[in-house]
Amino acid sequence: MNTIFSIVSKVSLGLLLTGTIVSCNQGAKTQNEPSKNDSNAVSKESQGSSKDKIVYLNSDSLSEKYQYFKDIKSKLENKVKKAQADLQAKSAAFQREVAEYQKNAATMSAADRQATEQKLARKQDELARLDQTASSSLAKDESEEFNNVYNKITEFLKKHASDNGYKLVLTYSKSNPTVLYADPSLEITNEVIKQLNEEYKSSSK
Repeated sequence: MNTIFSIVSKVSLGLLLTGTIVSCNQGAKTQNEPSKNDSNAVSKESQGSSKDKIVYLNSDSLSEKYQYFKDIKSKLENKVKKAQADLQAKSAAFQREVAEYQKNAATMSAADRQATEQKLARKQDELARLDQTASSSLAKDESEEFNNVYNKITEFLKKHASDNGYKLVLTYSKSNPTVLYADPSLEITNEVIKQLNEEYKSSSK
């Protein structure tokens, strides 16, 4: 289930840092996609006995509607934007220094040119280190935050499955359709999202 969510947070000092956080499972509903709106409409009677039942979650809906995940995504987006602004400002300042040197190089002494070039080379190396550090930090934050999301969901599902007699909980997503068809009566997405959000709301008070 650790493939439910995906985050891309890439810092690139090509004078432009990019940071994009996306849920990995987006797109239009296909003909074979299990309905994401029917799970709450099916009664316990129509589902039959829960003994040895296999059920499934639509992970597209989970990533779109689970408030904890949405909050984590927003938090990481803000970190990426801050890192982007910081690196872009430092890069712009460096480029101005390079332009100034190029403008004045012809009138500078050989010693001054050498000293200036060495200084600019050190600043370029420093920017590269900042780029690498920012990228590593964002990747670490990403891993920690989404491990927390994953752990919270799996711990909830352990209890939910035990309470309802489910023996196996599968996930469906458009980008990874390992479940090609499932009876809508087996979907528990809406009830899981509802209870996860209630739990998160209570823990946030």
